Amino acid sequence: MSAFNRFLTSRWGPIITGIAVGVLAPILVKLGNPGNMGICVACFSRDIAGALGLHRATVVQYIRPEIIGFVLGAFVTALLFREFKPRTGSAPLVRFLLGMLAVIGALVFLGCPWRAYLRLSGGDWNAIPGILGLVGGVGLGVLFLRMGYSLGRSRPAPKALGWVMPLLMVGLLVLLLVAPQFGRDADGNPTGPIFFSTSGPGSQHAPRLIALAVGLLIGFLAQRSRFCTVGALRDLIMVRDAHLFNGIVAFIAAAFLTNLALGQFNPGFANQPVAHTNALWNLGGMVLAGLAFTLAGGCPGRQFILSGEGDGDAALFALGMIVGAGVAHTFTLASSPKGPAAYGPAAVVLGLIICVVIGLTFRETRTA
Repeated sequence: MSAFNRFLTSRWGPIITGIAVGVLAPILVKLGNPGNMGICVACFSRDIAGALGLHRATVVQYIRPEIIGFVLGAFVTALLFREFKPRTGSAPLVRFLLGMLAVIGALVFLGCPWRAYLRLSGGDWNAIPGILGLVGGVGLGVLFLRMGYSLGRSRPAPKALGWVMPLLMVGLLVLLLVAPQFGRDADGNPTGPIFFSTSGPGSQHAPRLIALAVGLLIGFLAQRSRFCTVGALRDLIMVRDAHLFNGIVAFIAAAFLTNLALGQFNPGFANQPVAHTNALWNLGGMVLAGLAFTLAGGCPGRQFILSGEGDGDAALFALGMIVGAGVAHTFTLASSPKGPAAYGPAAVVLGLIICVVIGLTFRETRTA
């Protein structure tokens, strides 16, 4: 075990994790997940928000076991390797807001950084402007980091705080399995508290136990390797360090080869699953997402992994994503395959303004 741990924490760790995600995500699509969406942290946060009734877009409501697995896998792994270190206190309200803005940008594009690479590896060329936007957003975030941007340092917290996010995930797992219903309205529609789609992307999912197992495995690997799709770009741009970026290369290559093997590589712009062809707002949405993720310190998957380790600030960011996904669909901000929603572009512009203000005004304060 110690030798395997050293291997995962070496330069090979992100590569192994990238290969695992790149292989498993297309397999999840083959087993039932939406096309080019074997794993999408933003889309899955949106589905969870819908299942909890935070929005009423009936086609995107489902409690995704993969997200539960991320947190619980990281939690158990951190306990095993003595890295469970509850901490909090680093501008929590701003992190919650950044989580909301990040997922709004991602839902204008229709995917998080993970899905952007999966869409590319599946032949969806609409992902290219999204990835360019992601690089631009991360680059802008690096500029703020060089100017001294910081949300401050977190502080050690009681052990009980570190258990909150894992226990919330256990609660979600119970709700997924039990699916309680308190009745139906006059038209026969379920009144909740849990809602599951009967059509659309929310109704498309791999078997629950397999999806949970994949999430647990990725949670384990990502916790040990520090795999992060945004941190990889940040480090490459800021310090020319390709340690994490090698994981992205391995991720895309593995996903491409797996999609080819499964007959899921369909190149082109038109008729791609859960995607639109508006290049401007594919790019713009991911500029916002990339900037917000960089200001918060990591990609959405990394934030859920950190929350499993006991990081209360990452947990607030992750919860901000779930709430933000609810806001995006309630206020007509999230795109659809037909294109950007009515108020999506305005939300991206406003979100960028807010992120720039945060980037310019937040500095780590030093006490004597």
